[in-house]
Amino acid sequence: MIERVGDILALSDFYETSSWGYDSTEMYLNTAVKLETELKPEELLAVTQEIEREIGRRGKTVNGKYQDRIIDIDVLLYDDLMMRTPKLTIPHPLLHRRIFVLQPLFEIAPDVVHPVLKKTIADIYHLMSEHDLRN
Repeated sequence: MIERVGDILALSDFYETSSWGYDSTEMYLNTAVKLETELKPEELLAVTQEIEREIGRRGKTVNGKYQDRIIDIDVLLYDDLMMRTPKLTIPHPLLHRRIFVLQPLFEIAPDVVHPVLKKTIADIYHLMSEHDLRN
């Protein structure tokens, strides 16, 4: 994969979590990768989707409902870019609401500023961690 998307600058630990947004008996492994790439965001998305298909991913939803999938690669941030197209939104629109995304991202990029919220990943992660502890 790396030769297709760029160079890895940082890789978080892997975190095992339960499903989010639907019920499943399966556990998920989550990690975050910081890349240096020459690909434009849309090109990066196309390559990561191709990799997903090669690994065996068939779909994200059935009848509009989430289902288990073998792999799910998301483009969370791309420098300080903000964009919204029919295929890609950067920053990822649910990044700040998903602790399973924030935890590994916090590990490798705590000082990165979310371009919409204007808060660091560390600040967002700590706010979400506190919220999760209260629920």
